[in-house]
Order: sequence, then structure tokens, then C-alpha cells
Amino acid sequence: MSTTELPKQYNPLESEAKWQKYWEESGVFVADSQSDKEPYCIMIPPPNVTGSLHMGHAFQEVLIDILIRYHRMRGFNTLWLPGTDHASIAVQTILDKQIKAEGKINQEIGRDNFLERAWKWKSESGGTIVSQLRRLGVSADWTRERFTMDEGLSNSVIEAFVKLYEAGLIYRGEYLVNWCPASQSAVSDLEVDSKEVNGYLWHFRYPLADGSGHLVVATTRPETMLGDTAVAVNPEDDRYKHLIGKTIMLPIMNREIPIVADQYVDKEFGSGCVKITPAHDPNDFEMGKRHSLPLINILNKDGSINENGGEFQGQDRFVARKNVIAKLDQMDLLEKIEDYTHSVPYSERGKVPVEPLLSIQWFVNIKPLSDFALEQFDKQNSPTFVPDRWGRVYRDWLIRLKDWCISRQLWWGHQIPAWYAPDGTIFVARTEAEAYVQAQAKFGEDITLARDPDVLDTWFSSGLWPFSTLGWPETTPDFETFYPTSVLVTGFDIIFFWVARMTMMAGYFTGKMPFHTVYIHGLVRDENNQKMSKSKNNGIDPLILINKYGVDALRYSLVKEVTGAGQDIRLDYNRKTDESSTVETARNFANKLWNASRFVMLNLNLNRREVTTQIENLELADRWILSRYYQTVLQVREQLDCYGMGEATKCLYELFWGDFCDWYIELVKSRLQEDADPTSRATVQQTLTFVLDGILRLLHPFMPHVTEEIWQLLTYGTSEPSSDRPVLAIQLYPEIDTTYIKEDIEEQFSLLIGTIRTIRNLRAEAEIKPSVKIQVILQSDSDRERTLLEAGQSYILDMARVEDLTIAASVDESKTEEAIAGVVGTVQVIVSLVGVVDIGQLMTKLERNLKKLEGAIASTQARLSNEGYVKKAPPEVVEVARAELEESLKQQEILKARLAQLQGK
Repeated sequence: MSTTELPKQYNPLESEAKWQKYWEESGVFVADSQSDKEPYCIMIPPPNVTGSLHMGHAFQEVLIDILIRYHRMRGFNTLWLPGTDHASIAVQTILDKQIKAEGKINQEIGRDNFLERAWKWKSESGGTIVSQLRRLGVSADWTRERFTMDEGLSNSVIEAFVKLYEAGLIYRGEYLVNWCPASQSAVSDLEVDSKEVNGYLWHFRYPLADGSGHLVVATTRPETMLGDTAVAVNPEDDRYKHLIGKTIMLPIMNREIPIVADQYVDKEFGSGCVKITPAHDPNDFEMGKRHSLPLINILNKDGSINENGGEFQGQDRFVARKNVIAKLDQMDLLEKIEDYTHSVPYSERGKVPVEPLLSIQWFVNIKPLSDFALEQFDKQNSPTFVPDRWGRVYRDWLIRLKDWCISRQLWWGHQIPAWYAPDGTIFVARTEAEAYVQAQAKFGEDITLARDPDVLDTWFSSGLWPFSTLGWPETTPDFETFYPTSVLVTGFDIIFFWVARMTMMAGYFTGKMPFHTVYIHGLVRDENNQKMSKSKNNGIDPLILINKYGVDALRYSLVKEVTGAGQDIRLDYNRKTDESSTVETARNFANKLWNASRFVMLNLNLNRREVTTQIENLELADRWILSRYYQTVLQVREQLDCYGMGEATKCLYELFWGDFCDWYIELVKSRLQEDADPTSRATVQQTLTFVLDGILRLLHPFMPHVTEEIWQLLTYGTSEPSSDRPVLAIQLYPEIDTTYIKEDIEEQFSLLIGTIRTIRNLRAEAEIKPSVKIQVILQSDSDRERTLLEAGQSYILDMARVEDLTIAASVDESKTEEAIAGVVGTVQVIVSLVGVVDIGQLMTKLERNLKKLEGAIASTQARLSNEGYVKKAPPEVVEVARAELEESLKQQEILKARLAQLQGK
């Protein structure tokens, strides 16, 4: 496309596909580990390989892309490293369903065949999220794309495990873990969602073994009583002091269990007696250790009752719950049932309630790792959090960390590098061959080893992401150049999952924090300001909006909504039509940019395309727009340097739409005419070209495709990509030149613009036709204001359609007869109506409008004063009525003021 073929409307889909392809194929975004430029590196928070693009992804990746493009244009050696996470549980779930649909189970096909299927699925379906990220126009270095189970990262994981094990920081033992019966795997505290559930609190009578009475205990999980090994009371509770040391005869199981004293028991809760099931409750587990109680596990790994559950063996836990309650009721031991709202932990992936289960697992001794991360944060404020409030959350988390269960009973993932001899001796090694060398040294040549079947928690490999992706444990050129990375951009919900894991792992293995700054962004909320979630089915597909409005429109709308670092944003969306007024407004902004640029280019001589700051013969309007431009450069750079991306877009909007389009272009149109002074015309052309070029550069990180398309047309007269021509994506970002910032000129123009707006408003109020030129008096007591107005009177005459303009310190009263007036600052603006408006007809029309408006006001006030209406009507309807009333009252004031002004003449 050339400037002579410019269509009147921008075609985003065509332009976006073209530039995305060209940027990537020409290596524009490839980082250089040998460069002597200052490095700037961001690692993508790796989305799950099973995922598809949602609005949260879109928001996050756009924020990252803005930072990367901004720093690339500032001359940094930028690396945005992309990649995906292997998502152990999610992939395993997909394959489990496929295998089940074939009428088979995993054990039938075996681990090797299962993994073969998994890798095949990954190659066929795992690239969906990556192709969708490319649609966003992200400027990632795809030549460095990583996958958490690729060969290099797998080697990093094994190395990390072995080093931690050799340092005594990884151990294996039997402890209480969160168990997901659906996936039949342990899950970490961070993979558990607590949900408020309307359930019940069952109260049971436990008979004393000597037959002298009973104690009442309460539980939300009656089936766990099958594994009770004690009842606890508070040692200070006078009601039960005499019973401490006695025993209970556990109903159904007929097992004699002790009554123990423990400070953990709350005397005020329930009866003050607590049943203790050490194998199925973390608090009970701790009490069990304090009192040397036996641990009786009553659950199988699928959530059914095992042989320790007596007559309930084989029953699902929830079936057993009903049957245990019925049995105790039958035994006349059910005291009462209360409605009870409580928090139930659910497996994030399995979507079922987790069970605390006694299990042999692998753990990381987390305290030495967290202590180093805590020291770095307390002494060095490393990493720095934006907003800083999240730093306190991060610190609290480091303090409260418990040992990390890292083993998962799955097949897809990094298999734990541990092998067992027949007697249970553990050999941890980097390879099987290395394990055999260790084993043979201990047992001789004739030894057979079996590898641990479990895989590592996905977050173990994710914790290594900032440095394993750069080649660790090798000291590669990438590692030396880009580590530590510059900033992590992520959501607040994974400070615990991921951020703390990375700082602890990086601190231990590299001695440095993995990034200088953590920028925590907010959520994208739906049209009702609700958090988007699968359970609510209220997500908004970004691809639908991209196809309808273009990706630049979506990018701009998401960022423009941000009103402060870390704040949530609301995205308007009509689910019936798949339309968004928010994104449509941004699309209109892109079209405005296109059309304004088209106007500029159609008014340029071919020899005026060169962008230069050496513009001669500047007039007032030229100096004003240059001042506004450099003022905006200053503001935008300041905002981007402190992550104020939303504020930066607002500054750019005001510069482009307000200053450049609404005012400067309109002010200089007469100077672009063929009969205009050639020198003045040349100055305007150069100024238009320079400022438009700068606006395109400023906007490029936010709207890369439309700005690239226009910049190519503006600079080279064609938008066809060519290796002979540089791209905007690697041009320099505008620098600040304070010599052009003129506060006095901006002040003058602020007065001129305010004056022109006031005259236009008065024309509209008096219903003066646009084609009619008018007489205006500007009265001010200030010599300075009059001087400023006189210097810019040509703009007032032109922009406000004024034929006769008087600027004076005082006004003859006779001049204000049959006129309408307004005020801007301390300047009185008087528009004569003589000969242009029939005042009688105008007053009649205004009185008619006022009467109609007052009728509507009375009707709305009557509705809102009716308590029945306010209570019964939907809240949103009532709010609309109140808003309409407020607006009507304002209009009433305006109409009354107009009439008073006209009647006083």
C-alpha cells in the first residue's frame, strides 16, 4: 500500500497478520547475548501447555509487551523469553479421560506408552496457547522458546533435586499431606481452594469406658470418627478436669481411647471436647505427636474406606458418612445436627474435597531457602514490589512457610531421580547409571534397583524458570548477560505459588534474587465487575474481540482502563452480540489515528517526509504543539519508568486526540491551502510530520501494528515490509527536549482554547447556525490576558467563526444588549445576537423545553419518593432513574440561567 492508495478506514486484521509475520521472520525480537547494550529481560509466566488464551493472559502479556517494546526502543538489549509449563495434573487428567473412554486403565497400557501418548498430545494440541499469544503481537524471542520438560530444563530440574538432596534439604518421610482422591495424588497447600460450604455440624455422644456418662463431640466429617484415637479437652476447663486420663469407648469400633488435655482445645467452641483423628487432620496430627497417639488411616487413595473402617470398608467416603450417621443414630448416640457454614478445601485440579492423608512423600526443608530470601528482602528490598503493599504479603508468606511436599503420584512430569535397593536404601543420582555405580559400591555387582514412580510438583520446575531457561547450571552467555532478570509481571494470586518459589530457589542456587522488580497487576473483571472464572462461566474470549476490533484496540482498551499499578479493571461486554463498547472506543481511536495520519500524508509534499527537529519560522500554534508534544514525552517516559502504563495511555490520548487532532490540525488547515504562504506551509508540513512521527513512536508499545503501518507509509510512502527498510519496532523512543517546553505558550493556548470553546458553547445555546459569522467581545481587567488573546486572535476568528472580535478592558453596557455571555477564567465572553437570532422565538423555545423538562423531573421525583417502587424495582433501574433525575436537574439550571440572561437584556 502507498500513500496514494490510502483507504479511509484502517484494516486491522490484514495489517496485524502482516507485521507479526514480518517481525518474527526478520528476527526483530531476537536478543543478543554478545551485545554491550544494557540488558533488559522479562521471563513469561509460562502458561499451562493445556491452556487457551483468556483475558487474564491477554492483559498480562500486553503489559509485558509494553515494557519490552518501550525498553527495546530505548536502546536496551531486550529479551522476552517465552515458553509453556508442562502442567502435570492437567495433562494427566486429559489422558486419563482419553484412556478411560477406550475402556482401559493406565496400568494396562503402562507408563512408557502413557508418556508416548502424552508427548504426542503435546505435539498435536500443546501449541494452541502459543499461537494465540502470537495473535496478541507480543514481541517475544521465539527462537528461545522453552518448555518445562524440554531436555535442557529437565536436566536443570534433576541437578537442582540432586544438589538439594546432597545438602540434606530434600528428605523422604511419612507425613500428613493434602490428598486429591480424584487425581490420586498429593497436592500442595497452594493447589487447594477453600470454598464456603453450607453444611452440617453433627454432635455425637461418646460413652465413657467406665459407664459413668459420656462426652459430646462435634464434627463436620463423621466418617473420620472411625480413625479416632483420643478425645481432647482444655486442661483449664473445670468441666472436664476430673476426666483427664480416663478413657472413652469409641462407638462402632469398640476401641478404648484416652481423654487427653491440650491447650489447642477452645473451651468456648461447642461442648469443649474435640475428637482426635491424627491420620486425617493436620491439627489432630500435631496433637497426636504431642500425646504419642497412634495414627490410624481409614482411607484408600481413591477416597474409599479401607480395612481400618470395619463394616464400612469399600464404601465411598461420602456414602460412609451417611451410614456412620445412621448407625450412631440407631445406637442413640446422635445428640443433634446443626446447620453450619464452614470452609472446605477443594483440589484445584480434581475439583473434589481434599483429604488430609498419611502418606510417604518427598519434601523440601524450606526454612534455609526462605531465610535467605527473607534476608534479601529485609536488608536489600530485593525484589522490589510494585505496588509495595504486595511486598508485605510476600514477606508474611516467607515467614509462615512449612516444608514443601514436592512428590506427586502421576506419570506426566519430571520423574524423581531416586532409585531403591530391595532393602529400601535410597540412591539419588543424575542418571540411572550413576545410581547403579553408587548401589554397586554398597551392595556389589548383583543388585537391582527400582526407580521412584512419582514425579515432581510442577512448581518445582517453575521455581527454576528464571535461570534454568538461561542455561543453568551451565554458565552460558545468556545466563551471564540476562541474569538476574529485570522484572517479573504477574498476578497477585501466585505470589505464593510461584514468586516465593523462584526467589527461594534462585537465592539458593545462584546467590541472587531472580529479578529486580515484581510488578503485580490486577484482575480483568467482567461487565458486572465480577471476577472472571470457569465456575461462573463469565469469561470473555479475547480472540472474539480481536477478530471484531483488532488486537491493537484490545491492547489499548485493557491498558487504558488501569488507573493505578495493581488495580483491577472492568471490561464492558455484551454477551448477546459479543460486542464491547470499551474495545470499540479503542478501535475508534485507532481509526482516528489512521485518518489523522492520512490527512497529514495527503497534505505533504514528497520532499517533506524527512523528520527533522530543525524547523524554521515556527508560528505560535507550532510552538504550542511542540511544547505539548515534549511535555507528553516527559510525562509518558516518567509513567512508564514507574509502571504507570494506564496513566501513560491517557497522556497520549490527550496529546493525539485533544491537542493534535482537535486543535493543531484544525488551527493549521488554512496554512496548508495551495494559496497559503509557502514558508508557513512548509513549516506546518514539517511540524505535522515531526509530531506525528513522535506520536507513532510514543504509541508503538501500546498499539504496535497500526503505528508500524502508518510509520512505514509516513516515512517511506509504502507499507509493504522490506529488509531494505528499518521497522518502527526498533526505532528510538522519543527523547525529552526541555528547550521546546514553553509553559507560557501552553498557558496562552489554554486561555485561547477555553475562549474558543466558550464561544462555541454560546453559539450552540443561542442556536446560531455554523455558517453564520458573529460579533464577539472579550473583556478582561488583566493586561496579560488581553495581550495573550490579542496574540492569538487569528485562531479565535478562524476556529469560532467570528467576524468582528473586540478585546477590551471594559465594555459599554449598550454593547451587551441582545447578547449572551459566558466566562473563561477571568475573561467575560460576550456574543452579540443582533441580526443572527430572533430572541423572542428563542425564549419561547427555551420556555417550552423548560416546561417539558420540569414535568419529567416531577414524574421521576414522584417515583423515587415512592418507597414501594424503590424496594420492588431492580436496583439497576432505580440507579438509572436517580442518574436521570440528577442530569435533568442540571439541565433545568442551565435553561433557567439562559432565560434569565435573555430576559435581563
